Amino acid sequence: MADRIFRLLTLLLAGAALSLRAATFNVKSYGAAGNGHALDTDAINRAIAAAARAGGGTVEFPAGDYLAFSVHLQSNVTLYLGPGATLVAAEPPADLSAGYDAPEPNPGADQYQDFGHSHWHNSLIWGEDLENVGITGPGRIFGRGLSRGTPGLRCDLPPGTPAGRTDPALSLPPAIRDAIAAIKPGPFGYPGGETLPAGVGNKAIALKNCRNVLFRDFTVFHGGHFAILATGVDNWTCDHVTIDTNRDGIDLDCCRNVRLSNCTVNSPRDDGICPKSSFALGHTRPTENVTITNCQVSGYIEGTLLDGRFLPFPVEPSGRTAIGHLKMGTESNGGFRNITITNCVIEHSHGLALQAVDGAAIEDIVIANVTMRDIYDSPVFIRLGRRLRGPPGTTIGAIRRIKIDNLVVSGAGSGVGGGILIAGSPGHPVEDVSLTNIFVSYQGGGTRADAARVVPEDERFNYPDPSLFGVLPVWGIFARHVRNLTVAGLEFQWQAPDLRPVAWLEDATEVTFTGARFPAGSPTPMFVLKGVTGFSVRQCPGLADTSRATLITDEKL
Repeated sequence: MADRIFRLLTLLLAGAALSLRAATFNVKSYGAAGNGHALDTDAINRAIAAAARAGGGTVEFPAGDYLAFSVHLQSNVTLYLGPGATLVAAEPPADLSAGYDAPEPNPGADQYQDFGHSHWHNSLIWGEDLENVGITGPGRIFGRGLSRGTPGLRCDLPPGTPAGRTDPALSLPPAIRDAIAAIKPGPFGYPGGETLPAGVGNKAIALKNCRNVLFRDFTVFHGGHFAILATGVDNWTCDHVTIDTNRDGIDLDCCRNVRLSNCTVNSPRDDGICPKSSFALGHTRPTENVTITNCQVSGYIEGTLLDGRFLPFPVEPSGRTAIGHLKMGTESNGGFRNITITNCVIEHSHGLALQAVDGAAIEDIVIANVTMRDIYDSPVFIRLGRRLRGPPGTTIGAIRRIKIDNLVVSGAGSGVGGGILIAGSPGHPVEDVSLTNIFVSYQGGGTRADAARVVPEDERFNYPDPSLFGVLPVWGIFARHVRNLTVAGLEFQWQAPDLRPVAWLEDATEVTFTGARFPAGSPTPMFVLKGVTGFSVRQCPGLADTSRATLITDEKL
């Protein structure tokens, strides 16, 4: 009896092993060379198609360099990039006689955001209307032949790129480049240069309307306009992915039920990790039920994260600095809700940003346990604005119920860069914001002339960025058009004395500061109050406890 059971178990295990082997589709078995010279696109897509016909399976890339144009994901298929395997984005020829899949038509959305957000097929790896798909393994994706998305801008290729390699958007024939440049900007001001012709790819990975997705353990190097663009993707786990790129890192747009964890994203020229809710699907859809945890975002020179040098991005002559945001927005047609960001590190880049400027709402957000170092502008930027890039009838949205706790920042603000900046719009305040247990060390150096500066409302159609407000007249926190702002356990320090006040409150209702500590011996007032109702200060060293229920028109404390 025991022998029969043993034999039966042996047969079952053998069958399981055969089944497992049968579910693995090695791209070399379908003709891939993996030598970095031969084009392996067709072989890779044959392996994926075979896996899909079998009801699903794993398409395996053993060690090697696989040169390819567009790779087509299919449902129930996982790509496994094995140790030493690199999927390399090929460079299309200058006459575009070959190349990446053409960008699909999307006339209902192109007019409301840049070209890159509204197209998915012109990518190294793409999938649409899929389920149960994945990309895993310790291998690498190298977007060598991908465009950064704007032919008019120079694209720095990463260290180690073979001599003579260029951004394909720059190597297009002059006639094509001139035709692109001649495209008239749309109603929202986007240049024709964001539009790329068929054959040019500008994303490493793009997914549209997919569900049950797993990304794990791989690396993206030099990912084009987007290393990962996921739009309308639900039930997505992205874990232990490393990205060192030249524009956006991870964009999760109109996505639900996302678990983003243990990821490292270096993106000196654009956003690092960026939830969005654009109009790219042709309708509004919120990004909701998202956790971002144990991640790192930075703005080092591209390539120096992966090679371990961690070289800070230099300030350009124009004043441009590294970006690398951890940002919610700017695209915000559908809104954001139920999002938690915890245990993250941000350095040599911009800081945290929450931006609702295209209608809809940002609400029910928790950000906790974040450290930042060498932040070039406002470490926290919350903006409710009127860009209103969307269909006719789009109206201003809302920002409410935001809690930020346990935040430590050192080296904030280049020169006299801004402090924490919270800005609503007239008649539309940012509501219910709690800032607790926050320590910020600023560079300081502001002058009395800076303190006298009037900050514009900036309700023009502009990209919402702290730089649009210019040098702030305070160095610690500027809050305008806010309701129910609670600040507790906050400490501000400076690295050099600053001749501006610490805090500016304007058109603010129900504001409470408790246990706030500012540098001793400041030569300027701590607070500037303009149109403030319901103001309270408690247990703040150097300030007497103060409580005012009535309107404060113009006063300094």
